[in-house]
Amino acid sequence: MATMPGSEAHPGAEETVGAARSSLDGLRVVDLSSVLAGPYCAQMLGDHGATIVKVESPLGDDTRRWGPPFFPDGSSAYFQAVNRNKQNICIDLKHPDGKELLLRLLEDADVLIENFKPGTMAAWGLDYPDISARFPRLIYARITGYGHDGPLGGLPGYDAVLQAYSGLMSVNGQAGDQPVRIGVPVVDLATGMLALSGILLALHERQRSGRGQLVDCTLLDTAISLLIPHASAWMADGRVPARTGSAHPTIAPYDCFETRTVSIFLSAANDRQFAAMCDVLGLTELPHDPRFRTNSDRLVHRTALRQLLSTPFLEQDGRTLSEALRARGVPATLVNNVAEALSSEQVRVREMVVESGAYKGIGVPVKMTRTPGSVRSTPSGRGADTAGVLASLGLTGAEVAALVREGVVQSTSDEASPPAGASAPLAPPPQGR
Repeated sequence: MATMPGSEAHPGAEETVGAARSSLDGLRVVDLSSVLAGPYCAQMLGDHGATIVKVESPLGDDTRRWGPPFFPDGSSAYFQAVNRNKQNICIDLKHPDGKELLLRLLEDADVLIENFKPGTMAAWGLDYPDISARFPRLIYARITGYGHDGPLGGLPGYDAVLQAYSGLMSVNGQAGDQPVRIGVPVVDLATGMLALSGILLALHERQRSGRGQLVDCTLLDTAISLLIPHASAWMADGRVPARTGSAHPTIAPYDCFETRTVSIFLSAANDRQFAAMCDVLGLTELPHDPRFRTNSDRLVHRTALRQLLSTPFLEQDGRTLSEALRARGVPATLVNNVAEALSSEQVRVREMVVESGAYKGIGVPVKMTRTPGSVRSTPSGRGADTAGVLASLGLTGAEVAALVREGVVQSTSDEASPPAGASAPLAPPPQGR
Protein backbone atom coordinates (compact mmCIF):
# COMPACT_ATOMS: atom_id res chain seq x y z
CA MET A 1 0.00 0.00 0.00
CA ALA A 2 1.29 3.43 -0.89
CA THR A 3 2.51 5.72 1.85
CA MET A 4 0.83 9.08 1.92
CA PRO A 5 3.17 12.09 1.88
CA GLY A 6 2.66 14.50 4.70
CA SER A 7 1.38 11.78 7.01
CA GLU A 8 4.06 12.34 9.61
CA ALA A 9 3.11 13.86 12.94
CA HIS A 10 2.94 17.64 12.91
CA PRO A 11 6.24 19.44 13.63
CA GLY A 12 7.14 19.21 17.28
CA ALA A 13 4.78 16.33 18.00
CA GLU A 14 7.55 13.73 18.26
CA GLU A 15 9.38 15.75 20.90
CA THR A 16 6.18 15.86 22.96
CA VAL A 17 5.01 12.30 22.62
CA GLY A 18 8.14 10.28 22.09
CA ALA A 19 7.44 7.03 20.27
CA ALA A 20 3.65 7.44 20.17
CA ARG A 21 2.50 8.71 16.79
CA SER A 22 -1.28 8.27 16.95
CA SER A 23 -3.86 7.87 19.68
CA LEU A 24 -4.76 4.28 18.79
CA ASP A 25 -1.32 2.87 18.00
CA GLY A 26 -1.29 -0.84 18.87
CA LEU A 27 -5.07 -1.29 18.58
CA ARG A 28 -5.91 -4.17 16.23
CA VAL A 29 -9.25 -4.19 14.40
CA VAL A 30 -10.80 -6.81 12.12
CA ASP A 31 -13.32 -5.14 9.83
CA LEU A 32 -15.86 -7.53 8.31
CA SER A 33 -18.21 -4.73 7.31
CA SER A 34 -19.15 -3.39 3.90
CA VAL A 35 -20.89 -0.43 2.28
CA LEU A 36 -20.76 2.59 4.62
CA ALA A 37 -21.49 2.67 8.37
CA GLY A 38 -19.04 -0.09 9.37
CA PRO A 39 -16.26 0.83 6.94
CA TYR A 40 -16.53 4.49 7.98
CA CYS A 41 -16.22 3.52 11.64
CA ALA A 42 -13.16 1.36 10.88
CA GLN A 43 -11.57 4.07 8.75
CA MET A 44 -11.83 6.58 11.60
CA LEU A 45 -10.11 4.09 13.90
CA GLY A 46 -7.44 3.61 11.23
CA ASP A 47 -6.98 7.35 10.77
CA HIS A 48 -5.97 7.52 14.42
CA GLY A 49 -3.42 4.72 14.26
CA ALA A 50 -5.29 1.44 14.70
CA THR A 51 -4.19 -1.46 12.52
CA ILE A 52 -7.23 -2.38 10.42
CA VAL A 53 -7.57 -5.64 8.50
CA LYS A 54 -10.56 -5.41 6.17
CA VAL A 55 -11.93 -8.83 5.31
CA GLU A 56 -13.84 -8.88 2.01
CA SER A 57 -15.82 -11.73 0.56
CA PRO A 58 -14.90 -13.12 -2.88
CA LEU A 59 -17.63 -10.91 -4.38
CA GLY A 60 -16.15 -7.84 -2.72
CA ASP A 61 -17.66 -4.81 -1.05
CA ASP A 62 -20.75 -3.64 -2.97
CA THR A 63 -19.44 -0.07 -3.07
CA ARG A 64 -16.61 -1.12 -5.40
CA ARG A 65 -19.33 -1.25 -8.07
CA TRP A 66 -21.23 1.88 -7.06
CA GLY A 67 -20.49 4.37 -9.79
CA PRO A 68 -19.68 6.22 -11.87
CA PRO A 69 -17.76 8.20 -10.91
CA PHE A 70 -14.58 6.14 -10.81
CA PHE A 71 -10.99 7.29 -10.30
CA PRO A 72 -8.47 6.81 -13.15
CA ASP A 73 -7.27 3.53 -11.60
CA GLY A 74 -10.78 2.08 -11.86
CA SER A 75 -11.68 2.33 -8.18
CA SER A 76 -15.08 3.74 -7.27
CA ALA A 77 -15.28 7.10 -5.54
CA TYR A 78 -17.67 5.57 -3.00
CA PHE A 79 -15.29 2.77 -1.95
CA GLN A 80 -12.32 5.13 -1.85
CA ALA A 81 -14.16 7.43 0.56
CA VAL A 82 -14.26 4.99 3.51
CA ASN A 83 -11.52 2.37 3.07
CA ARG A 84 -8.13 4.03 3.50
CA ASN A 85 -5.65 3.08 6.23
CA LYS A 86 -6.65 -0.59 5.98
CA GLN A 87 -5.00 -3.82 4.93
CA ASN A 88 -7.24 -5.89 2.68
CA ILE A 89 -7.64 -9.65 2.82
CA CYS A 90 -10.17 -11.68 0.82
CA ILE A 91 -11.63 -14.71 2.65
CA ASP A 92 -14.65 -16.89 1.93
CA LEU A 93 -16.14 -17.13 5.43
CA LYS A 94 -18.64 -19.73 4.24
CA HIS A 95 -15.75 -22.17 3.85
CA PRO A 96 -14.71 -23.95 7.08
CA ASP A 97 -11.07 -23.08 6.47
CA GLY A 98 -12.09 -19.44 5.95
CA LYS A 99 -13.76 -19.42 9.33
CA GLU A 100 -10.60 -20.82 10.92
CA LEU A 101 -8.53 -18.05 9.30
CA LEU A 102 -10.86 -15.44 10.78
CA LEU A 103 -10.53 -17.01 14.22
CA ARG A 104 -6.75 -16.83 13.90
CA LEU A 105 -7.02 -13.14 12.99
CA LEU A 106 -9.12 -12.57 16.11
CA GLU A 107 -6.55 -14.12 18.43
CA ASP A 108 -4.62 -10.84 18.58
CA ALA A 109 -7.50 -8.49 17.77
CA ASP A 110 -9.06 -5.92 20.09
CA VAL A 111 -12.12 -5.10 18.00
CA LEU A 112 -14.35 -6.89 15.50
CA ILE A 113 -16.75 -4.84 13.35
CA GLU A 114 -19.52 -6.51 11.32
CA ASN A 115 -22.73 -5.39 9.64
CA PHE A 116 -24.08 -8.61 8.19
CA LYS A 117 -27.79 -9.25 8.04
CA PRO A 118 -28.86 -10.62 11.45
CA GLY A 119 -28.40 -14.37 11.63
CA THR A 120 -25.50 -14.53 9.19
CA MET A 121 -22.73 -14.68 11.79
CA ALA A 122 -24.75 -17.13 13.88
CA ALA A 123 -25.10 -19.44 10.87
CA TRP A 124 -21.31 -19.50 10.63
CA GLY A 125 -20.89 -20.05 14.37
CA LEU A 126 -19.35 -16.59 14.69
CA ASP A 127 -21.99 -14.52 16.48
CA TYR A 128 -21.31 -12.67 19.70
CA PRO A 129 -21.91 -15.50 22.24
CA ASP A 130 -19.58 -17.82 20.30
CA ILE A 131 -16.89 -15.18 19.75
CA SER A 132 -16.96 -13.74 23.28
CA ALA A 133 -16.66 -17.19 24.83
CA ARG A 134 -13.49 -17.76 22.84
CA PHE A 135 -12.11 -14.19 23.04
CA PRO A 136 -13.45 -12.61 26.25
CA ARG A 137 -11.43 -9.38 25.82
CA LEU A 138 -12.69 -8.72 22.29
CA ILE A 139 -14.95 -5.73 21.60
CA TYR A 140 -17.63 -6.94 19.16
CA ALA A 141 -19.26 -4.05 17.27
CA ARG A 142 -22.45 -5.09 15.48
CA ILE A 143 -24.29 -2.77 13.08
CA THR A 144 -27.74 -3.72 11.74
CA GLY A 145 -30.74 -1.97 10.24
CA TYR A 146 -33.37 -2.58 12.92
CA GLY A 147 -31.68 -4.86 15.45
CA HIS A 148 -32.32 -8.54 16.11
CA ASP A 149 -35.71 -8.35 17.85
CA GLY A 150 -39.05 -6.62 17.41
CA PRO A 151 -41.41 -6.90 14.42
CA LEU A 152 -38.73 -5.59 12.02
CA GLY A 153 -35.80 -7.28 13.73
CA GLY A 154 -33.56 -9.11 11.30
CA LEU A 155 -34.61 -7.11 8.25
CA PRO A 156 -31.94 -5.39 6.16
CA GLY A 157 -31.73 -1.62 6.46
CA TYR A 158 -30.49 1.11 4.16
CA ASP A 159 -29.92 4.76 4.84
CA ALA A 160 -32.81 6.23 2.83
CA VAL A 161 -35.22 3.53 4.03
CA LEU A 162 -34.43 4.49 7.63
CA GLN A 163 -34.70 8.18 6.81
CA ALA A 164 -38.24 7.44 5.66
CA TYR A 165 -39.17 5.08 8.51
CA SER A 166 -37.78 7.29 11.29
CA GLY A 167 -39.49 10.52 10.27
CA LEU A 168 -36.29 12.26 9.20
CA MET A 169 -37.50 12.48 5.61
CA SER A 170 -40.83 13.93 6.75
CA VAL A 171 -39.15 17.11 8.04
CA ASN A 172 -36.89 17.56 5.00
CA GLY A 173 -38.12 19.50 1.97
CA GLN A 174 -40.15 22.56 1.18
CA ALA A 175 -43.44 23.22 2.94
CA GLY A 176 -46.29 21.78 0.91
CA ASP A 177 -44.00 19.59 -1.19
CA GLN A 178 -43.23 15.89 -0.89
CA PRO A 179 -40.72 14.64 1.73
CA VAL A 180 -37.16 14.57 0.42
CA ARG A 181 -34.24 12.30 1.25
CA ILE A 182 -31.44 14.21 2.97
CA GLY A 183 -28.72 14.61 0.35
CA VAL A 184 -25.98 12.80 2.27
CA PRO A 185 -26.33 9.32 3.86
CA VAL A 186 -26.63 10.91 7.27
CA VAL A 187 -28.02 7.81 9.01
CA ASP A 188 -25.17 5.58 7.83
CA LEU A 189 -22.52 8.17 8.65
CA ALA A 190 -23.92 8.94 12.09
CA THR A 191 -24.22 5.21 12.84
CA GLY A 192 -20.52 4.85 12.00
CA MET A 193 -19.73 7.67 14.40
CA LEU A 194 -21.85 6.18 17.17
CA ALA A 195 -20.24 2.77 16.62
CA LEU A 196 -16.84 4.46 16.95
CA SER A 197 -17.99 6.07 20.20
CA GLY A 198 -19.30 2.75 21.50
CA ILE A 199 -16.03 0.99 20.68
CA LEU A 200 -14.01 3.65 22.49
CA LEU A 201 -16.36 3.45 25.48
CA ALA A 202 -15.98 -0.33 25.59
CA LEU A 203 -12.19 -0.08 25.32
CA HIS A 204 -12.14 2.40 28.19
CA GLU A 205 -14.29 0.11 30.35
CA ARG A 206 -12.10 -2.88 29.46
CA GLN A 207 -9.22 -1.18 31.26
CA ARG A 208 -11.16 -1.71 34.50
CA SER A 209 -12.85 -5.05 33.90
CA GLY A 210 -10.44 -6.76 31.51
CA ARG A 211 -13.46 -7.90 29.49
CA GLY A 212 -14.88 -7.00 26.12
CA GLN A 213 -18.55 -6.54 25.33
CA LEU A 214 -21.07 -6.21 22.52
CA VAL A 215 -21.50 -2.74 21.01
CA ASP A 216 -24.94 -2.95 19.39
CA CYS A 217 -25.76 -0.14 16.93
CA THR A 218 -28.70 0.07 14.54
CA LEU A 219 -29.57 2.49 11.78
CA LEU A 220 -33.01 2.84 13.37
CA ASP A 221 -31.65 3.90 16.78
CA THR A 222 -29.33 6.38 15.10
CA ALA A 223 -32.08 7.88 12.94
CA ILE A 224 -34.38 8.33 15.94
CA SER A 225 -31.55 9.94 17.93
CA LEU A 226 -31.14 12.52 15.14
CA LEU A 227 -34.72 13.81 15.52
CA ILE A 228 -33.61 16.86 17.49
CA PRO A 229 -35.48 19.14 18.11
CA HIS A 230 -38.45 17.60 16.29
CA ALA A 231 -38.98 14.63 18.63
CA SER A 232 -38.90 16.74 21.79
CA ALA A 233 -41.17 19.34 20.13
CA TRP A 234 -43.77 16.65 19.45
CA MET A 235 -43.39 15.34 22.98
CA ALA A 236 -43.95 18.86 24.32
CA ASP A 237 -47.13 19.86 22.50
CA GLY A 238 -48.28 16.88 20.40
CA ARG A 239 -48.06 18.75 17.10
CA VAL A 240 -46.48 16.79 14.25
CA PRO A 241 -43.41 18.69 12.94
CA ALA A 242 -43.74 19.98 9.39
CA ARG A 243 -41.32 20.71 6.58
CA THR A 244 -39.87 24.23 6.59
CA GLY A 245 -37.37 24.05 3.72
CA SER A 246 -34.08 25.63 4.71
CA ALA A 247 -35.75 27.61 7.50
CA HIS A 248 -35.43 26.59 11.15
CA PRO A 249 -38.55 25.39 13.00
CA THR A 250 -37.82 27.47 16.12
CA ILE A 251 -35.54 30.36 15.02
CA ALA A 252 -36.25 33.30 12.71
CA PRO A 253 -34.63 34.52 10.59
CA TYR A 254 -32.60 31.36 9.95
CA ASP A 255 -32.84 30.71 6.24
CA CYS A 256 -31.54 31.15 2.70
CA PHE A 257 -31.98 34.51 1.01
CA GLU A 258 -31.46 35.50 -2.60
CA THR A 259 -29.24 38.50 -3.23
CA ARG A 260 -28.53 40.36 -6.44
CA THR A 261 -25.68 37.94 -7.22
CA VAL A 262 -25.71 34.73 -5.16
CA SER A 263 -27.70 32.92 -2.49
CA ILE A 264 -26.59 33.32 1.11
CA PHE A 265 -27.62 31.64 4.32
CA LEU A 266 -27.75 33.47 7.63
CA SER A 267 -28.69 32.80 11.21
CA ALA A 268 -29.88 35.58 13.48
CA ALA A 269 -30.37 33.29 16.43
CA ASN A 270 -30.64 35.94 19.14
CA ASP A 271 -31.81 39.53 19.54
CA ARG A 272 -28.30 41.00 19.24
CA GLN A 273 -27.64 39.20 15.95
CA PHE A 274 -31.06 40.26 14.64
CA ALA A 275 -30.38 43.91 15.46
CA ALA A 276 -26.94 43.73 13.85
CA MET A 277 -28.41 42.17 10.70
CA CYS A 278 -31.05 44.88 10.49
CA ASP A 279 -28.39 47.56 10.93
CA VAL A 280 -26.31 46.14 8.05
CA LEU A 281 -29.42 46.10 5.85
CA GLY A 282 -30.45 49.62 6.86
CA LEU A 283 -33.60 48.39 8.60
CA THR A 284 -32.89 49.90 12.02
CA GLU A 285 -36.59 50.22 12.90
CA LEU A 286 -37.34 46.48 12.66
CA PRO A 287 -35.91 45.42 16.07
CA HIS A 288 -38.34 47.87 17.71
CA ASP A 289 -41.38 46.58 15.84
CA PRO A 290 -43.55 44.64 18.35
CA ARG A 291 -43.82 41.81 15.81
CA PHE A 292 -40.06 41.25 15.82
CA ARG A 293 -38.72 42.18 19.27
CA THR A 294 -37.99 38.62 20.41
CA ASN A 295 -37.32 35.35 18.63
CA SER A 296 -40.75 34.08 19.65
CA ASP A 297 -42.32 37.19 18.12
CA ARG A 298 -40.29 36.79 14.95
CA LEU A 299 -41.26 33.13 14.66
CA VAL A 300 -44.97 33.95 14.88
CA HIS A 301 -44.57 36.63 12.19
CA ARG A 302 -41.89 34.91 10.11
CA THR A 303 -43.80 35.29 6.82
CA ALA A 304 -44.14 39.05 7.25
CA LEU A 305 -40.51 39.30 8.35
CA ARG A 306 -39.28 37.47 5.29
CA GLN A 307 -41.29 39.73 3.02
CA LEU A 308 -39.71 42.80 4.64
CA LEU A 309 -36.20 41.35 4.29
CA SER A 310 -36.47 40.09 0.71
CA THR A 311 -36.09 43.44 -1.13
CA PRO A 312 -33.07 44.69 0.87
CA PHE A 313 -31.34 41.35 0.26
CA LEU A 314 -32.05 41.49 -3.48
CA GLU A 315 -30.41 44.92 -3.64
CA GLN A 316 -27.11 43.63 -2.23
CA ASP A 317 -24.09 41.81 -3.63
CA GLY A 318 -24.13 38.49 -1.78
CA ARG A 319 -20.40 38.19 -1.22
CA THR A 320 -20.07 41.70 0.13
CA LEU A 321 -23.16 41.31 2.29
CA SER A 322 -22.09 37.99 3.82
CA GLU A 323 -18.72 39.52 4.74
CA ALA A 324 -20.43 42.56 6.28
CA LEU A 325 -22.76 40.34 8.31
CA ARG A 326 -19.90 38.17 9.58
CA ALA A 327 -18.00 41.32 10.57
CA ARG A 328 -20.94 42.25 12.81
CA GLY A 329 -21.08 38.81 14.41
CA VAL A 330 -23.97 37.46 12.34
CA PRO A 331 -23.29 33.91 11.07
CA ALA A 332 -23.64 34.13 7.28
CA THR A 333 -22.17 32.39 4.26
CA LEU A 334 -22.51 31.89 0.56
CA VAL A 335 -24.44 28.74 -0.37
CA ASN A 336 -21.52 26.84 -1.87
CA ASN A 337 -21.67 23.78 -4.05
CA VAL A 338 -19.40 20.83 -3.21
CA ALA A 339 -16.61 21.97 -5.53
CA GLU A 340 -16.65 25.49 -4.08
CA ALA A 341 -16.60 24.18 -0.52
CA LEU A 342 -13.71 21.75 -1.08
CA SER A 343 -11.75 24.45 -2.91
CA SER A 344 -12.26 27.09 -0.22
CA GLU A 345 -9.26 28.44 1.63
CA GLN A 346 -10.71 27.62 5.05
CA VAL A 347 -11.20 23.95 4.16
CA ARG A 348 -7.64 23.76 2.87
CA VAL A 349 -6.26 25.49 5.96
CA ARG A 350 -8.04 22.87 8.07
CA GLU A 351 -6.38 20.13 5.95
CA MET A 352 -9.76 18.64 5.09
CA VAL A 353 -8.72 17.65 1.57
CA VAL A 354 -6.00 15.03 1.07
CA GLU A 355 -4.43 14.34 -2.32
CA SER A 356 -1.71 11.87 -3.30
CA GLY A 357 -1.35 10.60 -6.84
CA ALA A 358 -4.68 9.15 -7.96
CA TYR A 359 -6.06 9.25 -4.41
CA LYS A 360 -8.16 12.17 -3.28
CA GLY A 361 -10.06 12.11 -0.03
CA ILE A 362 -11.52 14.03 2.86
CA GLY A 363 -9.07 14.84 5.64
CA VAL A 364 -9.17 13.73 9.27
CA PRO A 365 -11.86 15.76 11.03
CA VAL A 366 -10.72 15.18 14.64
CA LYS A 367 -7.53 17.17 15.24
CA MET A 368 -5.27 15.96 18.10
CA THR A 369 -2.37 18.12 19.28
CA ARG A 370 -0.03 15.42 20.62
CA THR A 371 -1.20 12.34 18.73
CA PRO A 372 -2.63 13.55 15.44
CA GLY A 373 -4.50 11.29 13.07
CA SER A 374 -3.19 10.88 9.55
CA VAL A 375 -3.85 9.33 6.16
CA ARG A 376 -1.04 6.81 5.82
CA SER A 377 -2.22 4.48 3.07
CA THR A 378 -4.68 4.49 0.20
CA PRO A 379 -7.57 2.01 -0.13
CA SER A 380 -6.33 -1.40 -1.22
CA GLY A 381 -7.53 -3.68 -3.97
CA ARG A 382 -9.55 -6.72 -2.91
CA GLY A 383 -7.11 -9.28 -1.53
CA ALA A 384 -4.08 -7.03 -2.05
CA ASP A 385 -2.73 -7.83 1.43
CA THR A 386 -3.94 -11.43 1.76
CA ALA A 387 -0.50 -12.99 1.43
CA GLY A 388 1.15 -10.56 3.84
CA VAL A 389 -1.54 -10.83 6.51
CA LEU A 390 -1.56 -14.63 6.34
CA ALA A 391 2.22 -14.67 6.53
CA SER A 392 1.96 -12.63 9.73
CA LEU A 393 -0.24 -15.44 11.10
CA GLY A 394 2.55 -17.91 10.41
CA LEU A 395 1.32 -19.42 7.13
CA THR A 396 3.93 -20.32 4.56
CA GLY A 397 3.81 -19.30 0.92
CA ALA A 398 2.87 -22.85 -0.04
CA GLU A 399 0.00 -22.87 2.46
CA VAL A 400 -1.31 -19.56 1.15
CA ALA A 401 -1.07 -20.83 -2.43
CA ALA A 402 -3.06 -23.94 -1.45
CA LEU A 403 -5.77 -21.77 0.14
CA VAL A 404 -5.95 -19.73 -3.05
CA ARG A 405 -6.31 -22.87 -5.18
CA GLU A 406 -9.09 -24.16 -2.92
CA GLY A 407 -10.99 -20.85 -3.16
CA VAL A 408 -10.71 -20.14 0.57
CA VAL A 409 -8.88 -16.85 -0.05
CA GLN A 410 -8.07 -14.60 -2.96
CA SER A 411 -4.81 -12.75 -3.34
CA THR A 412 -3.66 -10.08 -5.79
CA SER A 413 -0.29 -9.49 -4.11
CA ASP A 414 1.55 -11.55 -6.74
CA GLU A 415 0.14 -9.47 -9.60
CA ALA A 416 2.25 -6.74 -11.14
CA SER A 417 1.73 -3.62 -9.05
CA PRO A 418 -2.08 -3.59 -8.73
CA PRO A 419 -3.29 0.00 -8.44
CA ALA A 420 -4.78 1.15 -5.16
CA GLY A 421 -8.44 0.25 -5.05
CA ALA A 422 -8.29 -2.00 -8.12
CA SER A 423 -9.73 -5.47 -8.06
CA ALA A 424 -10.42 -8.47 -10.23
CA PRO A 425 -13.68 -8.46 -12.24
CA LEU A 426 -16.64 -8.74 -9.91
CA ALA A 427 -20.06 -10.25 -10.21
CA PRO A 428 -22.85 -7.93 -11.45
CA PRO A 429 -24.23 -5.69 -8.70
CA PRO A 430 -27.26 -7.01 -6.82
CA GLN A 431 -30.61 -5.73 -8.03
CA GLY A 432 -33.13 -3.66 -6.10
CA ARG A 433 -30.70 -1.53 -4.11
